[in-house]
This record gives sequence, structure tokens and C-alpha cells, in this order.
Amino acid sequence: MKNTHTMENNEDNKMSLTEHLIELRKRLLRIIIALGVGFGVCFLFKDWIFDVITRPLTDVLPAESHLIYISVTEAFFVYMKLSFFAALMVTSPFVLYQIWKFISPGLLPREKKYVAPFVISSSLLFIGGILFGYFVVLPPAFKFFISFNSQYLQAMISFREYLSLFVTFLLGFGISFELPVFIFFLAKLGVVNAKMLSKQRKFAILFIFILAAILTPSPDALSQILMAIPLMFLYEISIFVAKVARKEKKTI
Repeated sequence: MKNTHTMENNEDNKMSLTEHLIELRKRLLRIIIALGVGFGVCFLFKDWIFDVITRPLTDVLPAESHLIYISVTEAFFVYMKLSFFAALMVTSPFVLYQIWKFISPGLLPREKKYVAPFVISSSLLFIGGILFGYFVVLPPAFKFFISFNSQYLQAMISFREYLSLFVTFLLGFGISFELPVFIFFLAKLGVVNAKMLSKQRKFAILFIFILAAILTPSPDALSQILMAIPLMFLYEISIFVAKVARKEKKTI
């Protein structure tokens, strides 16, 4: 077993720096092409995407209220950002697959079998985090903000500022939901283990609530709790994932 692994490692080590750079260029080019195609398609459907993205806000705005833009070019560039964000979501499985293919030459054949679980789980967690933020957290958060609207104070919200808040918040959710995948690879590298994660649970919970307070657009406790609860659940899953990763490492 050891001799086999040594031979495999030696074969991997034969890949020169130039070959690594060529491989990196190939993967980046494919990612850029995929994002470009996705961007073009999403830009064609920008009005429909606009309606979907603004619905958490427009559902709680007073009647006859509208989003605004305050410079000549603002609407165009905001639609560009909107299309890119949508393209990133749509192409995320392909992007993650290309990332995996770049790092896979340095892995053993036993480890390369994780390509499908990695791509599927990463994509589902990323998109799941975005959908959770969109459907569960954003509506009550925006309802809180719009509650200050009155006969003396009228909401006139810039689409650019709204989109910036929307993208930052949902990307934060999508990345945060990747915690089990991140922990899996840290455990495979021996950086963390299940015992360590269990022992540091109280500090992790504290950090999660601090992170929730930073990422949530609303200062109310409900929105922060709605974000913290799934992250705590994912942390518990990560402990189990670390156990599995450790067992896999011992059997190699």
C-alpha cells in the first residue's frame, strides 16, 4: 500500500510549475467563458431577474412606490451587476467542477472519487444558502426597515444601493453554508478534527452570532437568529463530517 502511494505521489510530483500554470490558465479560461455565456443569457432576461430580486423589497413597499436611479448610467451598470450575480449562481456547479479539476492532479485516486460529492454538495449548499436568505431572512428584514415609512418620511430607494446590499448579504449566506465542505478539507489536511470542533462549540456559537449580526441587513434580533440557527446546525453537521474525513484518512 505504501509503495503504491509513493509511486502515485512521484507521478504527481512530475508535473512541473509550467504545467501547473498551463492547467490553471485552462481552468480559468473555461470559467470565464462559462460566466460570459451565463452573463449574456441572464442579461437577456434582466427584467425578469430584476422582478425576482427586488420582490422581497417591493412586497413590503407602500403602493405606488418605486426603486429609483439617480445618474444617467446607473441603471445600465446596475443591470450589468445583476446579470453577473445571476450568472454566478447559474454557473456555480461548473465553476466548482473546474476548481476541483485543477486541484485533483495532486490527489490520490482514492481522494479523486470525491469530485461528484464535492461539486454537488458545494453547489447545493451555496444555492441553498442564497435561497434561505432570500425567502426566510430578507422579507422580515426589509419589513422592519420599511416600517419607518410615514406621511413625513417616504422611502426613495436607489436600486444600486439595494442591489449592493442584496448581493453582499446573499453571497455571505451562500459562502457561510459551505462550512461543512470547508471543514471536510481541513479535517483531511489534519488542521481540525471532530474532538477539537466539539470542544470549541461555545466559541463557535459566539462567533456565529457575531457573524450573523454583521451580515444581516436588519439590526433586529429575529433576522440575526434566523441566520444564526442554520449556521449552528451546519456547524454540528461539520463535526460529523470531520469524523468521516478523519476515518477516511486513516484508511488510506
